Amino acid sequence: MKIAVLGTLSACEAGISFIPTAAKPRQVLAMLATRADRVIPAATLVKELWGDAPPPSFQTTLQTYIAHIRSHVRAALLQSGQLHRRSPKDVLITRPGGYLLAPAGGSVDMWEFERQAFAGYRAMDSGDHVVASRKLRSALALWRGPALADICVGSILRLEIERLEEARLCALVRRIEADLHLGRHQEVLSELTVLVRQHPDNESLCRHFMIALYRSGRCGDALAAYRRLRTTLVRELGIEPSATVRELHQAMLAGLPELDVTEVRAARPGLAHTG
Repeated sequence: MKIAVLGTLSACEAGISFIPTAAKPRQVLAMLATRADRVIPAATLVKELWGDAPPPSFQTTLQTYIAHIRSHVRAALLQSGQLHRRSPKDVLITRPGGYLLAPAGGSVDMWEFERQAFAGYRAMDSGDHVVASRKLRSALALWRGPALADICVGSILRLEIERLEEARLCALVRRIEADLHLGRHQEVLSELTVLVRQHPDNESLCRHFMIALYRSGRCGDALAAYRRLRTTLVRELGIEPSATVRELHQAMLAGLPELDVTEVRAARPGLAHTG
C-alpha cells in the first residue's frame, strides 16, 4: 500500500487507487491516512465530519462511509489480483470503538518525510551540513503541494494540516541554514525573497535572508529586511526582534568580518548559528 497526504490525497493498493469520489468518505479516508497504523476512535471521526452537531443517524452514516471506502479497496484488490491474499477488512480494520488503516509494510509519505527530516536535523547538530542539506532536500521533495489540498476538512484535520505545514516550514528553514553554511547564499536568495514575504514575522527566515543578502554584497537590502521585520513585529505583536536578530543587525552595521565566513563557528554566541 502507498499512502500520500503531502499534497493531494493518494491511497493505492498494489498500484490501484481506492480513493472514493464522494466528499465525506474521502474526508474519513484522509483522517485514517494521517494516522495510518493507529486506531482512530469513531467519536473522533464524528467530530471531524460534523463538529459538535452530528445528525441523529451519525453512527449509521459513519458505518456507511466505512463500507463505501472498503468497496473501493475491494475493487483495487480485485483489479490487482490481490483479493485472495488480503480482504478489504484487512486494509480498513474495525477495532473496538474505532477504525485503523493498515499499510501492511507499505509506504506513507508523511512517515518518510519525518524520517528524512530528523536525519537532516541530526546531521545539522553534528555539524555535517552537506548531509543535512541533502537529507532535508529529500524530505521536502516529498511534498507535492499543500497537505490534503483536495480534501474538505473539519477541525481535527485542519489541526493536522497545520502541524504538517509547520513541520515543512521547519525543515525548509533548517535546509536553508545548512545551505548558508555551505556558502550557497546566492542560490537561496530568490527562494528567501519569496519566503519572507509569505512569512513576514518569521525571524529565522529573515535572519537567513539578511545573511544571504549581506554575503551577496547587498548590505543595504539586508538592513532594510531587518527594519521590515521589526516594523511587523512591533505593529502586529507589540514585541521587538529577538536578541539574536538584533545582534546580527548590529554586526552588519559594524561590518564584522565573521559575517563573511562561510562556516561561522563560535566567534560570537548570537551569530554562531546564523549560517
